[in-house]
Amino acid sequence: MTFSVWLAFAAASVVMGLIPGPGVAAIVGYALGSGRKTALASVAGMTVGNAIAMTLSLVGVGALLAASALAFSALKWIGALYLIVLGLYTFFKTSRATSAELKIDAISPRTAFLGNVAVGVFHPKTIIFYVTFVPHFIDANGSYPLQAAVLTVTFCLIVAGTDAGYALAASAARSLLSRSDVAVWTKRASGGVLVAAGVATAAAKT
Repeated sequence: MTFSVWLAFAAASVVMGLIPGPGVAAIVGYALGSGRKTALASVAGMTVGNAIAMTLSLVGVGALLAASALAFSALKWIGALYLIVLGLYTFFKTSRATSAELKIDAISPRTAFLGNVAVGVFHPKTIIFYVTFVPHFIDANGSYPLQAAVLTVTFCLIVAGTDAGYALAASAARSLLSRSDVAVWTKRASGGVLVAAGVATAAAKT
């Protein structure tokens, strides 16, 4: 793999990272509902999930998933139901409360991290993207494991950067809406965003 090929892949990764999808929606939801620390934890979880999904794709699991409608549906609904349940819980749990009470009800960084690991791993559309797109940047005459590792690290770091940008921007917006009479609606909005991310995942098709 030449430097120009790697650069083209890096540019494509930037574009992919900037396009909002269920992962970005989940990160924004965590940021609005629980703040910067939880949002950045969810970014870390998404990065780990992306790395696992991309690795599985490049060793051939993605091809099996792309060929199996049942496997695709199973993974799709695992990720979708997690986001929908968490979003509904956040929405209905929220009531008119003090800022301190809202802070206590915030989703923990650990929950956000583990949740987005699951979203990253179990989002089948992303796995299929990896298995169909990434191999085009691999030189058949070079070391496959080495090139696969370089592309995986490149993609995950770039997307982690764009995801962190979304997390910080949404966290900043949340801080502007931190008055007690507005915070409850911000938290409810975060639940709605998580539900929307789940619905988008459920709507994914091969």
